[in-house]
Amino acid sequence: MSEIDFKNLPDQEWRQRLSPEEYFVLRQAGTEPPHVGEYTDTTTEGVYACRACGAEIFRSTEKFESHCGWPSFFDPAATDAVYEKVDTSHGMVRREVLCANCDSHLGHVFEGEGYNTPTDLRYCINSLSMTLKPAE
Repeated sequence: MSEIDFKNLPDQEWRQRLSPEEYFVLRQAGTEPPHVGEYTDTTTEGVYACRACGAEIFRSTEKFESHCGWPSFFDPAATDAVYEKVDTSHGMVRREVLCANCDSHLGHVFEGEGYNTPTDLRYCINSLSMTLKPAE
């Protein structure tokens, strides 16, 4: 079986693979409402994978409680798991976080907010953009 080239999947294929809510977040850079995501308050140990392609993007060991309304991480699972680009939507400048494997929108990263984490970064990630694979 050949590997799927997620970066070149046509829009119609993404619409078939994802629910309308997942498509809105992952493919249209949407944001789920705060405090409603399934992973916002979870403390389950495991690996978070991109809901669109299954690539490992974050680990529970880097998740922390920021009280911002979305799951927060201080570092991605690997240096090449995600990438960032400038987002100037909504009248502000932010750093958008995308899956390096499929270019799907995951959330945004913020710096210098004073959280007691090793990186001083907060990867604010939509629950709809991930699936949690619990540790065995």
